[in-house]
Amino acid sequence: MSNHLFDAICAGIRSDAPFIETLEGKSWTYGDMLTLSARLASALVKSGVKPGDRVAVQVEKSPEALMLYLACVRAGAVYLPLNTAYTLAELEYFIGDAEPSIVVCAPTAKPGLLPIATAKNAAVETLDEKGGGSLMELAAQQPDAFADVERGANDLAAILYTSGTTGRSKGAMLSHDNLLSNATTLRDYWKFSSADRLIHALPIFHTHGLFVASNVIMLAGASMYFLPKFDADTALRLMPTSTVMMGVPTFYVRLVQSPDLTAESTAHMRLFISGSAPLLAETHRQFEAMTGHRILERYGMTETNMNTSNPYDGERVAGTVGFPLPGVALRVTDPESGRPLADGETGMIEVKGPNVFQGYWRMPEKTQSEFRTDGFFITGDLGKVDENGYVHIVGRGKDLVISGGYNIYPKEVESEIDMLPEVVESAVIGVAHPDFGEGVTAVVVLKPGASLDEKGVLTALQDRLARYKQPKRIIFVDDLPRNTMGKVQKNILRSTYADLYQS
Repeated sequence: MSNHLFDAICAGIRSDAPFIETLEGKSWTYGDMLTLSARLASALVKSGVKPGDRVAVQVEKSPEALMLYLACVRAGAVYLPLNTAYTLAELEYFIGDAEPSIVVCAPTAKPGLLPIATAKNAAVETLDEKGGGSLMELAAQQPDAFADVERGANDLAAILYTSGTTGRSKGAMLSHDNLLSNATTLRDYWKFSSADRLIHALPIFHTHGLFVASNVIMLAGASMYFLPKFDADTALRLMPTSTVMMGVPTFYVRLVQSPDLTAESTAHMRLFISGSAPLLAETHRQFEAMTGHRILERYGMTETNMNTSNPYDGERVAGTVGFPLPGVALRVTDPESGRPLADGETGMIEVKGPNVFQGYWRMPEKTQSEFRTDGFFITGDLGKVDENGYVHIVGRGKDLVISGGYNIYPKEVESEIDMLPEVVESAVIGVAHPDFGEGVTAVVVLKPGASLDEKGVLTALQDRLARYKQPKRIIFVDDLPRNTMGKVQKNILRSTYADLYQS
């Protein structure tokens, strides 16, 4: 029997090789992974899971939770990870939409979740952060081997719901080959081998921690420190016995604040990767100055996994996300007409490749509207390709500000504000304005003790930006709102300041 994704994982591992180590000193070999994922796959089947069924999972990060993902793949099920921050009201939507046959949750969440799941004919099992719970009890009674369910390249392996900042969340359907092709490309492009050890401090309900980090490690037969969350001191302590770290920009902001981040403390590391949100050029420069390492930025999304990457060998350019990955075609088009644009022009990023998802779960019209007739996926991200071929992301299409009939790309304004020495970072949004349609509005975080005021920012921008791009107002805050992956939530800012220009 052939199971497209799991067979490929098994081809790259040795059963006695180390796979996972936790901060508590517990460790799993690849042989342990094969055994536990087999038992969990049998437990799912015992619970009534059939090939193609969805398995919804909202649990804390643990090695056992990762084995559950593999068990779903082996059982031919469709893995549906859910953010641990989702409320019961949000879970009701996901369970109603995906119609899973089983929901796996934390034991403490079961009483609230049970009525919702029962109403949708879904069973409920539990798994806690220490590897306990009813699902693990059932798995303990199962054999050490499992006959993997046959799954082909185009069969679904997972559904990941988009964050839903506009409208209701959509379930992105990812096939076995969507995941395998991308992980194989990244393993080779980033030169992973069985000698690597990854500092894994990302959540595993998201494509970054689950697919990019974990699948790449398994395909390389490498190992990882599996951390419940990111802590700068812990990461620095592990670096002398690690080789790679994958993180979001917040990780690197915290690291450069530590006096222990030095060339010596990072000497054993070969690669630092950042993604899920834009990395400030200042953080990039600080990190290199302190360590000698240039962070490698890449670009991906829930629907496609990774699309581009700065080179492993070659110039990693701060503020860019590098080149299209091998096998991925990328173009920039006019958002209205779909006409391809020349290098240097800003427009909509579109991609095509084996990494691109199968469509949105039970949304055929939405799926059709997001794809061009030649198969390119319209990402919703605005960007450009420079004269050297590097891809720049300038923002989401929905974040475009249209003021007085002019299109303003927030990233351009943010870059100018962020260059001011007193500024940590900024977010530029469009807010309803009686005269201009939308008023360009900057929300700014200052460095501690900085005395810069609104007039000072506006004065600094006068000769740097065309008048129509200059903010109508500057608002100072202590922190920008972010989601769990570190992305600034501009929808929250737009809501907060919706009445700013209303008289």
